[in-house]
Amino acid sequence: MNGEYFMEETVLLRELEEKIGYQFKNTDLLKRAMCHSSYANERHMGRLQCNERLEFLGDAVLELATSEFLYERYPQMPEGDATKTRASIVCEQTLAFCAANISLGKYILLGKGEESSGGRERPSITSDACEALIGAIYLDGGFTSAKEFIQRFILNDLEHKKLFFDSKTILQERIQAHHEEKLHYKLIREEGPDHQKLFVVQAMLGESVIGEGSGRTKKAAEQAAAYHALTRPI
Repeated sequence: MNGEYFMEETVLLRELEEKIGYQFKNTDLLKRAMCHSSYANERHMGRLQCNERLEFLGDAVLELATSEFLYERYPQMPEGDATKTRASIVCEQTLAFCAANISLGKYILLGKGEESSGGRERPSITSDACEALIGAIYLDGGFTSAKEFIQRFILNDLEHKKLFFDSKTILQERIQAHHEEKLHYKLIREEGPDHQKLFVVQAMLGESVIGEGSGRTKKAAEQAAAYHALTRPI
């Protein structure tokens, strides 16, 4: 049984390498990047064997690469605007959005409990895995390799992503221009323990539901609900 698990993990990780266009010299780094704490705990691997330290490193690499990108691509952008744009790009919801585009949840190693509770689709888990993957690529291939991944999968198509991370503002402007009813957000439920809470929110136009989204904070859930509303005819 253990051999079958190992083979399945190996096949999945090779598939992920092909998908991102980067082949690891040290495949242990890739496995650790995809190793959620629930998986490590279930197999008594020790806390340091999960992806949390790589996530910490990847977060810093992502911030630097994004700062450099904005500095070079938008020479007229003031520092304050660049700071806000960077914060939007590296936030949990945007990273989860990017992770979904490469089906990263499919490759994360999860414990049985986390698996059964829908962990593969949870933004907090997929965004953390995305940062851990960046950290792993940085350690394996250096900053240039990490930057190539970031530019290809996170900083690509920024205009479309702007619709996502500025969705509340864009939706508000659209509603004000075409509708008399007021836009508001309604928290419909909370899921999970306090340390891993998931909020589910509906975007409401008057009494009508025009979008629904979830997130680890109410603000993130509202952003996701607004994005959902923008992708539908109102």
